[in-house]
Amino acid sequence: MQQWLKEVARGKRGSKDLSYEETLQIARTIAGGNATDAQTAAYFVAQRMKTESPEELLAFVHAFQEQTTNLSLSSDVSEPMIDFAGPYNGRNSFMATIPVSLLLAENGMPAFLHSSDTLPPKYGVTIKEVLASLGIEVDQSEDTLTTTIEKNKIGFAWTEKYCQSLADIRNIREEIGVRTLLNTVEKLLNVAGAGRIMMGAFHRTAINKIYPIFKDLSYKQVYMVQGLEGSEDVPVHRNSFVFKLTEDKLDSFIVKPDDFGMMNKDFDKNQKLTADEQSKIILSILSGEKSQAYTYYYNQVVFNAGLRYYLFDATPTIEDGIAVAKEQLREARGMRQLEQWREKQIEIH
Repeated sequence: MQQWLKEVARGKRGSKDLSYEETLQIARTIAGGNATDAQTAAYFVAQRMKTESPEELLAFVHAFQEQTTNLSLSSDVSEPMIDFAGPYNGRNSFMATIPVSLLLAENGMPAFLHSSDTLPPKYGVTIKEVLASLGIEVDQSEDTLTTTIEKNKIGFAWTEKYCQSLADIRNIREEIGVRTLLNTVEKLLNVAGAGRIMMGAFHRTAINKIYPIFKDLSYKQVYMVQGLEGSEDVPVHRNSFVFKLTEDKLDSFIVKPDDFGMMNKDFDKNQKLTADEQSKIILSILSGEKSQAYTYYYNQVVFNAGLRYYLFDATPTIEDGIAVAKEQLREARGMRQLEQWREKQIEIH
């Protein structure tokens, strides 16, 4: 490790990017538990200051994928499955991706969610916490999770249970307290072997760094979104960029909620929703209630579902996707899907 640290930790002017092959050696040393805590922390901080190249990022994704247990899903489920990859350090805003994924699953589109316990620097609420509050078993074995997804077209993985290397490094990440390249790596382990992915990112700079690595990953369809808090959820109080990867090229368009009657300015950026508060909102929306207090969240669920139906070829337009989502909510079909997810877990156990 020391020879590589000398290269990446020379300071802003002296440090240099390493090749994919060189970085793969480092990543395997760290993922395999053969670097000391001090060496691992030093490397991550040095990379944070230098900023990693796409080749360095790809090497870490591949090294940690080697340490990851993958589910054995049928191709009928895994190929059309959409992996929704949001921030692992949690969020303060509403996680529309949870009810939206339930709507997609109810409509026959397999959806996969994943996270671990919250991480620095944000220490926000995680998908894992909200799903637990909704009554979903978040600590499933490989066999149980596989069966759950096959039966329900939706599933959740506590990623650190499927990649022990991430769990082993957690204490280092907590102690240094800053974002590292693992914040991106953990999103791309593809535990379920999904053929499609929708990934959140904070800004265009991060997207430009990430998208080149997809040519060496297994996804067949890739979308990246500048959503709320670096998530895959587009807001309804402002416009958002959506990026589509096509043959090594990145195309983009702006999605405007006002064009679809979804604009709602009632958004408080300082509000921090707890897992239980998010669960309460989700249950209300999925049950078909249209509470005035939850209008923003209702619009966000409908808009994100409509957008995803369109992007992943379920409807010819976003408008058509929105109409499908509204009907699902009106008939409480999303709530029935959630109940089925809970019940099937009990049957399997």
